[in-house]
Amino acid sequence: MRRQVERATDYPRVGLMLPSSAGFAGVFFGALWAGRTAIPLNFLLNSAELRAIVEDAGLDAIFTIRHFADLLHEVPARKVFLEELPLKREMILERFRRPPPAPDVSPDDLAVILYTSGTVGAPKGVCLTYRNLRSNAAACIEAARLTGRHRFLGILPLFHTFGLTAMLIVPAALGAAVHYLPRFSPASIVHAVRDQRISVVMAVASMYGALLRLKEASRDDFQTVAYAISGGEPLPQTVYDGFRERFGLPLVQGYGLTETAPVVSLDLPWAHRPGTVGRAVPGVRVAAFDDFGRQLPPGQEGELWISGPNVMQGYYRRPEDTAAVLTRDGWFKSGDLGTVDADGYIRITGRKKELIIVGGDNVYPREIETVLDAHPAVAESAVVGAPDASRGEVPVAFAVLKEGAAASEVELREHCRGLLAGYKVPRRVIVRSDLPRGPTGKLLKRKLKELL
Repeated sequence: MRRQVERATDYPRVGLMLPSSAGFAGVFFGALWAGRTAIPLNFLLNSAELRAIVEDAGLDAIFTIRHFADLLHEVPARKVFLEELPLKREMILERFRRPPPAPDVSPDDLAVILYTSGTVGAPKGVCLTYRNLRSNAAACIEAARLTGRHRFLGILPLFHTFGLTAMLIVPAALGAAVHYLPRFSPASIVHAVRDQRISVVMAVASMYGALLRLKEASRDDFQTVAYAISGGEPLPQTVYDGFRERFGLPLVQGYGLTETAPVVSLDLPWAHRPGTVGRAVPGVRVAAFDDFGRQLPPGQEGELWISGPNVMQGYYRRPEDTAAVLTRDGWFKSGDLGTVDADGYIRITGRKKELIIVGGDNVYPREIETVLDAHPAVAESAVVGAPDASRGEVPVAFAVLKEGAAASEVELREHCRGLLAGYKVPRRVIVRSDLPRGPTGKLLKRKLKELL
């Protein structure tokens, strides 16, 4: 039976707009202990976007800090500023009080609503249960062999699913230490890793790219790091190779989505297979399906579907959107294209909706991006489809060059022409100083299409 999102109104909902910090952790677990549904809010959105989310979620209160007062001024919810709470007094009194009883919740009760970034359309509230969060944290711990002795560096925003699970729920389940950095800064990361003897770093690929561009960083700075895990966006081969060669540290690529709480697979060092995102974590199944909903044999490309206890309950108050991605037998349609080989290794080839059809031929942006990224002058690239009167669509590439490097559009197109079929060669290559990104550094291709 298809999952229903009927328990979403069982508990009052409380918002959190806080930087990555111990304060966020305290409010988050405090909200759950009080029997409330926690809704982390993205402080990089504008006031109108936040208002839409708050109204959709029906929030009655937001825990925040004065730094965000102006941003939240027109948001229709009660604001509770942590600076104005008598926290020191309460901590002293807490020593003499009995702790309140744990909330009476079941595994399928709603714990968190995470609003998607809206890279495709309006943000949707992803409903995650206690079972979703607990099972995914346990699967990550088992797969990556994490222990309470590991020391985590929290550089991801905790309003994002990657940061929430990897940098809060997992270390809390282990009783492990976390050193939070409220703002991303390559130099601050290097100092924190060295000074705090960090052993687990999790970041998006663009953050690792920024670390590579930091001239003063050295291999000695990362001696204590056992895992450097990359997720949230594709990991360019140039970043993987550069990090391993310069810092002696192979990046571990993961795959996941907000709707899967989020981790689906990890390409672990002892089971590394180049070009893949590893195998599914314990308890999770991944398979490729065709457009008719038929499971494909190993190695054949199709849409990746995911099932397991980590799959969301549904989208909040959006039954039609929920029905479009959750099958009656529990599979979640990811929208990602890829293959699963006979050994279970998953390879991502692109996004189903990003597929470019050139004169009837399928063109996957990621294939072109891989070729462009291999050019010695290119730091990163992104490819989108542009309308074309004769061929329907044509690929257009955007490229950011490495510091001090130079390359013309003609040179980059010729580079592609030597490695790709003619219809896959970008009609244009637009060189830019940067690419538009979301709050976690994830590339926003819809913004690139607006530039065409």
